[in-house]
Amino acid sequence: MDLLLRLLGTALVAVVVTATGLGAPARAADTHAASIAHVETTGKKVSILVSVPASATVDLSGVGLAIEGTAVPARASLAATSTTVRRTAVLAIDTSNSMRGLRFEAAKSAASVFLDSVPDDVYVGVVSFAGDVVESLPPTRDRDAARATVNALTLSRQTRLYDGVLAAVRMAGSEGQRTLLVLSDGADTSDTDLGDVTVAVADADVLADVVSLDQGGTPAPLRAIAKAGSGQVVNASSGALRDAFSAEADVLAHQVLVTAKLPDSVTDSEGTVEVSLPTDVGTLTAQAFTTVRPPAKPAKGAPAVAPPASSDQGWAVPDSVMYVGIGAMGAGLVAVLVLLVPRRETAMTAEDRVSTYTARLSRRSPGASSGAHRVDTEQALAQATEAATSVLTRNKSLEERISRRLEGAGSQLKSAEWLLIHVGIFVGAGVVGLLLGTGSIVVGFLFLVLGGLGPWMFLGLKASRRRKAFGTSLPDTLQLMSGSLSAGLSLAQSVDTIVREGAEPIASEFKRVLVETRLGVSLEDSLEGVAERFDSKDFAWVVMAIKIQRQVGGNLAELLDTVAATMREREYMRRQVAALAAEGKLSAYVLGGLPPLFLLYLVISNGDYVHPMFVTPIGWLMLLGAGVLLSVGAFWMSKLIKVEV
Repeated sequence: MDLLLRLLGTALVAVVVTATGLGAPARAADTHAASIAHVETTGKKVSILVSVPASATVDLSGVGLAIEGTAVPARASLAATSTTVRRTAVLAIDTSNSMRGLRFEAAKSAASVFLDSVPDDVYVGVVSFAGDVVESLPPTRDRDAARATVNALTLSRQTRLYDGVLAAVRMAGSEGQRTLLVLSDGADTSDTDLGDVTVAVADADVLADVVSLDQGGTPAPLRAIAKAGSGQVVNASSGALRDAFSAEADVLAHQVLVTAKLPDSVTDSEGTVEVSLPTDVGTLTAQAFTTVRPPAKPAKGAPAVAPPASSDQGWAVPDSVMYVGIGAMGAGLVAVLVLLVPRRETAMTAEDRVSTYTARLSRRSPGASSGAHRVDTEQALAQATEAATSVLTRNKSLEERISRRLEGAGSQLKSAEWLLIHVGIFVGAGVVGLLLGTGSIVVGFLFLVLGGLGPWMFLGLKASRRRKAFGTSLPDTLQLMSGSLSAGLSLAQSVDTIVREGAEPIASEFKRVLVETRLGVSLEDSLEGVAERFDSKDFAWVVMAIKIQRQVGGNLAELLDTVAATMREREYMRRQVAALAAEGKLSAYVLGGLPPLFLLYLVISNGDYVHPMFVTPIGWLMLLGAGVLLSVGAFWMSKLIKVEV
C-alpha cells in the first residue's frame, strides 16, 4: 500500500508539473513554445530560467514579467552569460555489454558533441552504470576532464539502470537547475524498485530526459522515469544519437535568465509567474504556478508554538513509557530464554581449571572488557544451539520434519539453527503485537500465532516454488543430457554438464548427486534421492527409465528426448488447466481470506466493537460457528478448484 501511494504521488506531481509548465524545458522539436524551467528566490529577488525554441531569436530588451497579474520591471540576459543561477547537467550512460560495437562508439561521440555544445557555465557530471554504478566525474566546468572521462568508459555485464539514475540524482545535488540525460538500450537487472526511482526523481525536482537507444518502442520504465522528471523519452538509433544530444545542449544554450525585484504587493509565498518574450517569430509566453517568496521566518525570540494549557488531571504514564516497558519485557523474555539454556557439565582437568581462572582474571581487566563480552555472547549462542540440538535429539520426528522442509526449500541452515530462529521470530512477533496493540492481549496472541506459523509457511512456500522451478526446467535439462550423450559423453559426464550449464535448482541438486557418487552411492540411487526430495513423479519416471535402459540396453539419448517431449506436453496441459481454474482460485482466496482478515482489522482498529465476541458465551458460539462454516466452505472450494493433471 505504501508503494502504491508513493507511485500515485509521483504520478500526481508529474501531472501537476506538466500542466503548469514548471520544470519542462522546451524541446528542439517544439518550435512554437517557451516554458519556465526553474524559479529561484533569494530575499526580495526572483530569478527565472526560461527555455525558448532554438529557432527563435529573443529581443532581450523587450522581455516582460508579471507576478500574480502585476507587471514587474525585469532584466533579461542569456543564461550562458550569467552565473546567477547554477545549472547542472548529469550524463547517465549505459556501459553494459549490449552497447558493444557501433552503439558504444556512437554514445561516446554523442556525449562529446554534448560537451562541445553545452554552455561554459553549465556544470557537467558523468555517471556510468552496468554491473556496478560508477560516479565517474562529479559536476565540473572542466570540459577536458569530462571528455577524458567519457573516452575512458569501458563495458561490463548487467545493467543497473535504476541504481544509475539514483546515483545521477544524488550527484546533481539540490542547488539551481538540474538536468539528467539518461542513455540506455536495455532493461534494469538490479533488485531496486522502479517506484523508489520515480519518487526520488520527483522529490529531487530534477529534469530527466531519457534517450532510448535502438529499442523500437518506448519501454514503460523509461517512460516512468522521464514522466517523474517532467521530461521525455527520445527514441534514437545509433546514427541519430549525435542529433539527440546536440538538441539537449541547444536547450541549455538558448535559455533566458529573467531577474526582478519582488513587489510589496506580492505577499503570498506561491503565485503565478508569466514571462513574455518578443522574438522574430512572434511573442512567446511562458507561465507557471510556483514559489515566488520564501516563507516568513518567526521573529527572533518569539515562541514557535503556543504553550499548552495547564491541566489538573494529575500525572499519567506517557505512551512512550508504556512502549518502552513492553519492549523491555520482550528483551527480558529473550534474555531469560538464553539464560535458561543448561550449561554442559564436563570433567575439568587441572590445566583446564587454571586456564579458566586466568581467563576470568583477564576479563576483569579494563582492556579485555570488549573481548570478554564477545566471548560470552558466542558462548551463549553456542549453548543455545546445543540446547536446541538436544531438544531435537529427543524428538526425532520433529528433526526429520524440519530437515525435510529445509532441504525442500534449499536452505543451508541446520535443524537446530532453524529452531532457534523460529523461537526468536515467535517471541519477537509477540512483542511487536503488544506494541502495535498498545498492550492488547488479543493482538499479542494473534501476532504470536503469526510468528509461530509464518516461518513454517515461508519454508513451505519456498519449497513449492523450488519444486515448480525444478519441474519447469526438467524438460530442458533432459534435452541437454540427451545432447551430451549423443556427443559421446557418459551419463556421469552428462550430469556434470548439467551442473556447469544447468539452471537452479537442478544444477545444485545434480552437484549433490556427483558428490554422493564420489562417496560410494550409485548414480541411480542418488537420482532417486533427488526425485524424493522434490516429490517429482516426472523425474521418478526418468530415473526408472535410466535404470531399465542400463539393465536391458538401448539408446538412452533417444529415450530422454521422448521423455522430454512427453513432459513438455504435460506441462502445456497443466498451464491450460491452471489458466482455466485461475478465476475460481482467486474467488476462493478472496472468500476464504476476507472474513478473518476483516476480523483482524476490526480488532486492531476498533477493538471495543468486537470485544464481546471474545468474552461472552454467545460470542464464542458465533466464532465457533463462523469458523466451522468457513472451514467447510474452504474445504469444498479447494476440492472444486484443485485439478490433478
